[in-house]
Amino acid sequence: RLGSVVAYFTSAKFLLYLGHALSTWGDRMWHFAVSVFLVELYGNSLLLTAVYGLVVAGSVLLLGAIIGDWVDKNSRLKVAQTSLVVQNASVILCGIILMIVFLFKTQLLTLYHGWLLTVCYILVITIANIANLASTATAITIQRDWIVVVAGEDRSKLADMNATIRRIDQLTNILAPMAVGQIMTYGSPMIGCGFISGWNLMSMCVEYLLLWKVYQKTPTLALKSAKVEESELKQLNVKKESDMKPAEGVQLIVEKDVTGFEPQQEKEVGCGARIAEPFITFRDGWVAYYNQPVFLAGMGLAFLYMTVLGFDCITTGYAYTQGLSGSVLSLLMGASAVTGIMGTVAFTWLRRKCGLIRTGLISGVAQFACLVLCAISVFMPGSPMDLTVSPFADISARLFESEPLPTIASPGDKPEMVFVTGMPNLLNGSTTPANSDPEMSPEPVPLISVSLLFAGVIAARVGLWSFDLTVTQLLQENVVESERGIINGVQNSMNYLLDLLHFIMVILAPNPEAFGLLVLISVSFVAMGHIMYFRFAQKSLGKQLFVCCTPDPKTVSDSSPPGNTSTV
Repeated sequence: RLGSVVAYFTSAKFLLYLGHALSTWGDRMWHFAVSVFLVELYGNSLLLTAVYGLVVAGSVLLLGAIIGDWVDKNSRLKVAQTSLVVQNASVILCGIILMIVFLFKTQLLTLYHGWLLTVCYILVITIANIANLASTATAITIQRDWIVVVAGEDRSKLADMNATIRRIDQLTNILAPMAVGQIMTYGSPMIGCGFISGWNLMSMCVEYLLLWKVYQKTPTLALKSAKVEESELKQLNVKKESDMKPAEGVQLIVEKDVTGFEPQQEKEVGCGARIAEPFITFRDGWVAYYNQPVFLAGMGLAFLYMTVLGFDCITTGYAYTQGLSGSVLSLLMGASAVTGIMGTVAFTWLRRKCGLIRTGLISGVAQFACLVLCAISVFMPGSPMDLTVSPFADISARLFESEPLPTIASPGDKPEMVFVTGMPNLLNGSTTPANSDPEMSPEPVPLISVSLLFAGVIAARVGLWSFDLTVTQLLQENVVESERGIINGVQNSMNYLLDLLHFIMVILAPNPEAFGLLVLISVSFVAMGHIMYFRFAQKSLGKQLFVCCTPDPKTVSDSSPPGNTSTV
């Protein structure tokens, strides 16, 4: 028994979990703290936070395919180590710059009419964006590639590993921001910067060692397969070798030869071709994504990002206007984390009982059924929705007259900007709406509407995370190994695109009277996403779609769409 325990704690699977936990903990601390730092630096304004959020979303949208292509073309160990070092070094450098700014902000304001301070702001946002891009590369290579190789041919093991990774994400989403928040509250922003920089330096060394140990314990990580079927070669413009046997299907390439493949041809590439290469990669990546058999499933997942029904500062800001306190909201966030973990447990159970594709269907129905409560809440007593108030009228006036919402972001969520008329003044601890007479006691708002809203949001997390895991594993199993990076890079770009659209939607309709309309739009997008997945499932399973049985784990008929001959 002791030997089996020691074997587990020294296995590649556990070391991968430990490395992911350290990486995610640092990421969540940084994403939470950077928005607070930027607000603190710019005089309690959300301008820098909004710029940072838009730069991050736009960068991943444009560079997702290129990052994924770089992951595919280089050895696994090189990609993982390079992205790890770049990510952590960028965060450390950002922390140092922020510490300097906090220490000498008064002096920097007077130098060169404040331009030096502006340069510091630009440097912080630029380097933080580089850190996020490196984090994206790390997520693609570890969560979409390494985990598949470590699991081997055992798809049940792959499902369990995916679920465990998500549970780690859920826990760090809550605990990491709480930890750094306490340090910043009882210390200072400068101490917070120093702590995060020190943590990332220590974490980088440990993660680097863990990656090397996992790489040593899993010899198959040193091999990459290149698909040589004609249709797939057209997608990525890879040359077909004449001596490949048609029946073989997969060619194994030792990773040390991947980076140095055909060095003579590299020298012959002209300057114009080098300039055009990123654009060609961008185009080929999106074409390859569109031609994937799991395209509709991936699009279905991306559409779930076009929503205000999550624990970000948009929903929490709306909750404050409806009379919920910060302590109640923190309890609701904790409840959402619990239901998220329940979703990962439901995923593994449903997959064993009904198969992978049907798990996605059941999860989608469960999520949508819960979100119906959110749609009903719009029409219940206490809902401020008023369709006679145009959500798009006089936007600029609202931006200037409204008080910016402080960053009370759900841990792990990206920084967002929203301006809500009549927000509570949270900076001085008052719950009296801004610009109102404190002697006038407003009538209490009925809590039926907001209660239904959050009941639906929290309950829907079970189906949401189960569906997310389903699509993740579909991409892992059905995308050929030579395209995993670029396809998952494009998937990240699609997710960010829909997330960016939801930012724009809120900016266009920031008043509480329009929030009900945003809820209905969000539910509609979730429904469209699940309709896309239903179409994918219908194509994949045909008449067997509604036949729920216990599949043989060794068979691939329930998780591999027709025409896909890729191996895991």
